[in-house]
Amino acid sequence: MLNGGQLNGVRILSRKTVELMTQNHLGDIPMGFGLPGFGFGLGFLIFPDPVLAGITVSEGSYSWGGAASTVFWVDPVEEIIGIFMTQVMPEARDYGQQFRILTYRALDD
Repeated sequence: MLNGGQLNGVRILSRKTVELMTQNHLGDIPMGFGLPGFGFGLGFLIFPDPVLAGITVSEGSYSWGGAASTVFWVDPVEEIIGIFMTQVMPEARDYGQQFRILTYRALDD
C-alpha cells in the first residue's frame, strides 16, 4: 500500500484503487463513537485531521487494529509503516499508540 499498489516493481493494485481505499468516504458522518478527526476508507481507518483526532501521524495516514492489541499504520507523507503485534487481551494500555509515538520521535531528518 505504501508503494501505491506496487511490490518490487510489479503492479498489484491500480493507482486508482489505492487512492479510493485510502480516502475518507464518510464525509461529515462521525466515525469511532463520534470522535472527531477520523474517517473510514475502503478497509482502513483514515486520519483526515490527525490533530483533531489526537493521533500522532501525518495527514492522510491510515490504519487498522485487530484482536489482542495488534495494529498497523501507513504514513505516505513520511513514507513509513508501523506494525505492532501482541497477544494482550483485554488491552489494558494502548501500546500500539505508544509504539507509534516512539516511532515518530525517532525520525531524524
